[in-house]
Amino acid sequence: EEEPGPGPAGGEEKPGPGEKEEAAPAPKKRRLAAGERYVPPPRKLSTGVSFGAAHFAETSYYFEGGLRKVRPYYFDFRTYCKGRWVGRSLLHVFSTEFRAQPLAYYRAAARAGRLRLNEEPVRDLDVVLKNNDFLRNTVHRHEPPVTAQPIQILVQDNEMVVVDKPSSLPVHPCGRFRHNTVIFILGKEHDLKELHTIHRLDRMTSGVLMFAKTAEVSKRIDEQVRERQLEKEYVCRVVGEFPEHEVVCEEPILVVSYKVGVCRVDPKGKPCKTIFQRLSYNGKTSVVKCLPRTGRTHQIRVHLQYLGHPIVNDPIYNMEAWGPDRGKGGKIDKTDEELLKALVEEHRSKQSLDILGILEEDLNSSAENKDCGNSSDCTKSAQADPINENSCPAKDTKDLERNDTAACPLNSDTNLETLEKNKELGSCEIQDGQTGEKSSEEKDPLCVECKITRRDPSPKELVMYLHALRYKGAEFEYCSKMPEWAMEDWEE
Repeated sequence: EEEPGPGPAGGEEKPGPGEKEEAAPAPKKRRLAAGERYVPPPRKLSTGVSFGAAHFAETSYYFEGGLRKVRPYYFDFRTYCKGRWVGRSLLHVFSTEFRAQPLAYYRAAARAGRLRLNEEPVRDLDVVLKNNDFLRNTVHRHEPPVTAQPIQILVQDNEMVVVDKPSSLPVHPCGRFRHNTVIFILGKEHDLKELHTIHRLDRMTSGVLMFAKTAEVSKRIDEQVRERQLEKEYVCRVVGEFPEHEVVCEEPILVVSYKVGVCRVDPKGKPCKTIFQRLSYNGKTSVVKCLPRTGRTHQIRVHLQYLGHPIVNDPIYNMEAWGPDRGKGGKIDKTDEELLKALVEEHRSKQSLDILGILEEDLNSSAENKDCGNSSDCTKSAQADPINENSCPAKDTKDLERNDTAACPLNSDTNLETLEKNKELGSCEIQDGQTGEKSSEEKDPLCVECKITRRDPSPKELVMYLHALRYKGAEFEYCSKMPEWAMEDWEE
């Protein structure tokens, strides 16, 4: 089965249905020239079910130090040959587009039978790729930890499931996250399956998150989103004394990097509007109510940075990498490349790349991950958490899954291609016979990640002071509790 992704949203998705393979109509076979390699016709996909018991059984959780952790497990990345790969050797594709692993890894993976071409083990990495070639790469997959804070279910009825999402949890599978996502936790621990994602929240954003139980309900609310009938209210804690009067910011926002999940104000960006109103000030920081009227990636966070009041603990927009003014007024004085490098270096020095959702190896791969941007207040806008908030832009359920894995026949889930470009089938499934239930001591001999000891983030590092407080539509209104850090007398 293809792994279904979240609904139509940025970062993707509607967690909808997965897809089952059917035999395509048998095309007329042409004769192969002497020595020519046969490529079977592509398989047709038909809508099937979404994530189910087989996906959930790939691995299990354990809890340690206030963190929810996933036991490493075996996983298949699958993709059809991209057009630009045709005529190139598999070795050349690995060396130019999937540099997260050294070539020696791919040679060893081939010897171990983990690389398959049209379901036959790859014996020779010099094989030249042809149109419709189907690649499968089995990897030993590690996921970053997230907070152990439980997902609180606010409402559950015949039509909707509404939860209070903790910070640090991606909504649906994307980038390095699969089991440590709201969709998988609800399926595994609350038996809530086949949910349709209506909107997304950035990985680091907490608060009201709505799912529809049926496609009809999802479609109805989608229409409200498109008609701008959905009212969204967020609360955050920002640096300094925010003005007492209402502030409206309408600066356009441009995505700088999907892989690292960074945006900035730019005249070439998409039009945006956010209304801000201060709720309290404690002498150092202010609590601000935010009413986004559009749903751009990281909109609230970028607008607050522009106004000179970034969110106190924003791991992207309140960093020294932006310069002495931290991006206030759009003043950055760096090229986009220099900015990204500085942001990565700052997190590398703190051993906190995991907070961004990326690995050192991901930074070596050539293709920018256009698959996953991050959408903070996104209602169907591009989002994906390549680096900070994982979410991926997808136009529908099928896109979601593609977003999660399609462009990665190799071991680099952050090397995804732009969803728009990626029309080929992409799906992932666990290797036959693998349960993924490996003890935490068990190591995989080929896995680079198994040889590395990473510093765990502290639970405090996995919180960002931005919370979706209320979502109101034509016939519903859902609210969550005000977080502790938003109380007037709260102090760090």
